[in-house]
Amino acid sequence: MKKRYLVLSSLLALTMAACSQEKTETSDAKTSSEQSTVQEGTVGSKSHEASQKKAEVVDKGDHYSIQGKYDEIVVANKHYPMSKDYNPGENPTAKAELLKLIAAMQQAGFPISDHYSGFRSYETQVKLYQDYVNQDGKAEADRYSARPGYSEHQTGLAFDLIGTNGNLVTEEKAAQWLLDHAADYGFVVRYLKGKEKETGYMAEEWHLRYVGKEAKDIAASGLSLEEYYGFEGGDYVD
Repeated sequence: MKKRYLVLSSLLALTMAACSQEKTETSDAKTSSEQSTVQEGTVGSKSHEASQKKAEVVDKGDHYSIQGKYDEIVVANKHYPMSKDYNPGENPTAKAELLKLIAAMQQAGFPISDHYSGFRSYETQVKLYQDYVNQDGKAEADRYSARPGYSEHQTGLAFDLIGTNGNLVTEEKAAQWLLDHAADYGFVVRYLKGKEKETGYMAEEWHLRYVGKEAKDIAASGLSLEEYYGFEGGDYVD
């Protein structure tokens, strides 16, 4: 809990110093005790076609992407970085759907804040990541925070949900609701429990990634984006 407080305080301070964004930006740093208690078997029951052709990852110059079933999908993980100049801002479609999702959770009785952690620039990630390295060491920081240029938040398509208590959303029923309903709004829970080897990060039940219409197929498969599309995942090469 102490780490969570330090993490949220650190990012809030960065946000206030950088700009007066509409939404409060918070950290993607987490402790092991904050990991989801939702059982792995509830993520998805349908198996993905093992014979599906692996998607070709295309170098777009300042970021990477693949062609999904319906749309182009931006790829960002520990093997596919973005340039420091890649600065798309918050995707308006993703933001609109996120606000609908938050409203639905609030209506269902979950104490979800209107504030969330959305787009994060390369420069912000430089400061944030270094703070975590100073706090926990590089090896530990790499488990929960992306190095500059590798954060999904830089795509403008990733969002961390925050509770009305100011903490990242970890409550079991809320986490299960997201597994069951996030895809209705075009989102997937990006870092699933049991997929740490594939994604390179510890489980984050609060971290949503917008992928659009194909989210329902991905969620039903129970796979990470790396597994579903067949692109390389896991830890940094160094």
